[in-house]
Parts: sequence; C-alpha cells; structure tokens
Amino acid sequence: MIGGPEEPRTLNGWRFSVAPMMDWTDRHCRAFHRTLSARARLYTEMVTTGAVLHGPRERLLGFSAVEHPVAVQLGGSAPAELAQAARIAAEFGYDEVNLNVGCPSDRVQEGRFGACLMREPALVGDCVAAMKAAVAVPVTVKCRIGVDDQDPETALDTLADAVVAAGVDGLIVHARKAWLQGLSPKENRDVPPLDYGRATRLKQRLPRLPIAVNGGLRDLDAVQARLAEVDGVMVGRAAYSEPALLLGVDPDVFGVPAPAADAFAAIEAFEPYVAGILAQGERLHAVTRHMLGLFNGRPGARAYRRHLSTHGMRPDAGLATLREAVALVSRAAPEARAA
Repeated sequence: MIGGPEEPRTLNGWRFSVAPMMDWTDRHCRAFHRTLSARARLYTEMVTTGAVLHGPRERLLGFSAVEHPVAVQLGGSAPAELAQAARIAAEFGYDEVNLNVGCPSDRVQEGRFGACLMREPALVGDCVAAMKAAVAVPVTVKCRIGVDDQDPETALDTLADAVVAAGVDGLIVHARKAWLQGLSPKENRDVPPLDYGRATRLKQRLPRLPIAVNGGLRDLDAVQARLAEVDGVMVGRAAYSEPALLLGVDPDVFGVPAPAADAFAAIEAFEPYVAGILAQGERLHAVTRHMLGLFNGRPGARAYRRHLSTHGMRPDAGLATLREAVALVSRAAPEARAA
C-alpha cells in the first residue's frame, strides 16, 4: 500500500525515467542509456501478456545486468494473465512491473488494453491487485489523463482511486488525453494538448501516491520545472533522439556525477558491451541505431550519423566502424541548440 500515515512512499530511482517506446527501448538501447546515466530508471518496450506466456521469453524479457534499475511494461487486461506474466518478469529480475493504460493504437484497443482501459478503472484496479499479490517488486501504472470525451478531472481521479485501493506503488501520468478514433498513435503524442496541471492537482489530492509526469519534456529545464510539482518525470523521444541529454541527469536530477565525462567517454565505456553483442553474432547496426543522435550539435555529427547508417549495416561492421564514425566528430564544445 502507499506509504505510512506520516510520509509518502517513494520509489528508488523513480525521479527520472526513460519512457517505454515500441521499437526503440530494446535491450541494446537500454544498455546504451545506462552508460549515460547510472540513476535513470529504464523501461522495456511494452510486452503483451500473451507474448510473455506463450512466446520466446528470453528474447522478449532477457536483459543485461548493467541495465538496473529496469522495469518491464506489460500490456493486458486479464488479471490472472497479468499476475502470471508479472511473476515471470520478476523471476527474470526486473525491478518493477508497469501496466500500460496509455497506448492508443488500434491493435492495442482490439486486445482490450492500453488507453481504452481508462474507461474501465475497476478492471485496472483488479489487474493491479492481482499483480501485487503475485510479486514483491513495485507495481506501477502508466496512464493518460483521459480518453475521447472523458472529463480529465473525473477520469484520472477515478482511475487513481481504483489503483490506490489495489495497492499500486506509483502512477505515471502522460499528461494529455488519447483520442482512440481519428488520430494515429503518432498524432496522439502531439495533437491533444498537454495538461501538466492535471497531474499536479492529482498529486495535491493524493500526496502519499508517488506520481511521475510524462509528455513533451524536451530538456532538463523542463524536467526541473515538473519536479517542483510531482515526484518524478518520464522522458521519451527527447532521451532517444538526443541521448546526450542523459549525461546531465545524474548531476542535475540526482546530485551525483555522471558515469561518463562526455559523449566520447561514454562510447569508450560502451565498447565492451558492443564487442559482446558482436561476438554473439548480432550486427553492429542493432546497437548503433540507438546512438545516431548522440553527437547532435557538434561539428561532424552528420558525418557520424551517415557513417553508422551506411557502413554500420554491413555484415562485417565492427568496433572499427564505430570508432571511424566517432573520429569524424569534433571534440570542440557542441553548438547551442534551441530548446
């Protein structure tokens, strides 16, 4: 349950996290991000309960020990299946199990999970209760402020009350509505207006519930503004497309030194992981596709991206290819970039 009578409960490392993103936050992406921040909480891509229960578990759930703290995000709406999938994920060693109540895609809606569950708060509560009974690690929910014509004040309060009653350990609020008909998943990340204030009001109403906010956060100044009002932030596309942002997370958000002095040092530290992946027979591009934005703003960044995008695809591409790309980047201070 949420905290004791005097103090709110907090989740270790939850102050800053990188959002779960389909086709992006795979195990290689997460290992790379960990090189840039030792404290940020990392999330898997959403994995459905059906895939966990019946699919290739090691491929779907396997991860490197360097990724901790790392959470798995599950998609589903059957409490018993979610409990079983959560138990399996916990056995793999994940630090948290998160339930997706925010994805608006047609495929997800057809499976009766994701954002459409905003309309079924009692079911979400049942799902959380089942997962809590199955695992000892924290169970959290990532949701929207509402869907379609729902009133965000009522919709979010009702969902939050249901999951709090079920013992949820934290709520991540994507601070915009989802439109389930008429907008694509991509448009649902931009078109509905952001309402950070709605998450703030929820925190004020439920001060003992750890609440993080997600959506539209593009730099650490925006992160700090939100941290003045809620317990945590979750950054998605900015962390992926501008990964050097993560180098500032440990000093600016957690008050500890970054694990690498700069982006060049981070790549050097990441080389043993890359070498291990190559030794397992995977191609360089499987890893370096997540690294293309690392030097954005520096002279030579375009040449670096081009080299990795072309030569990194070759079957014989290796660490030398990565080093050749890095050598194209100037070590001068990066150019100022607009927020």
